[in-house]
Amino acid sequence: MDKLIFTAVSGAERLLRAQQVHANNLANADTTGFRASMEAAGTSQLGGFGYNDRNLSVLQADTVSTRAGAIHETGRPLDVAIAGQGYLAVQTADGEAYTRSGELEVGPDGALSVHGRPVLGEGGPIVLPQNTAVEIATDGTISVLTEGSNQMQVVDRLRLVNADGAELTKNAAGLLVARDGASLPADANVKVRPRALEGSNVSAVEEMVATMDLNRSFEMQMRLFKASDDMNSTGNKLISGS
Repeated sequence: MDKLIFTAVSGAERLLRAQQVHANNLANADTTGFRASMEAAGTSQLGGFGYNDRNLSVLQADTVSTRAGAIHETGRPLDVAIAGQGYLAVQTADGEAYTRSGELEVGPDGALSVHGRPVLGEGGPIVLPQNTAVEIATDGTISVLTEGSNQMQVVDRLRLVNADGAELTKNAAGLLVARDGASLPADANVKVRPRALEGSNVSAVEEMVATMDLNRSFEMQMRLFKASDDMNSTGNKLISGS
């Protein structure tokens, strides 16, 4: 009966973690450039003596969905959306990270950032000179029009990278990072769509259906608990002879 209890406990815990994954996805359904997390279940062997017949299910909730979100035009010169697969590179305290959110901002010193994190170019963090206009090309090239000039001048180029969803995981801040901790190489094939933003790739309908399915599965685990308790009670009566 203890094996049944282990099965029920590990199943219920996995379902709890899975619910948290889907709840977080739903909470970010309207977050620009958000990548949905996906469930990936594995097994973990329980220690102890005897045969290897006790295993717990383990939820690995760091798999990222690479499905594209809806793109909408904004007309804002500093907004960019990734066209197809790829990511923008930003700098964090722990190194390089990646995002699909293209709401670029310019600080008082001309530093380009996304949600407070410096945007990386070919030579490091991008800093724009004083200008009257900014344009971003489809290949990520950033040009500015300086005061007194009538020609756009190239300043830098966005560092654009590409990777399969299995190669990436999310850090504590919700940004994407390489699983091995290394920086991804720049990919010239990645293109951007200027004056546009990509929405979240979360499907609210799919997340709700998954949540309902998890609720039904949790009810099944509770039935297993009760069945295990009934079997233990019957076994105790047989042993005691009552």
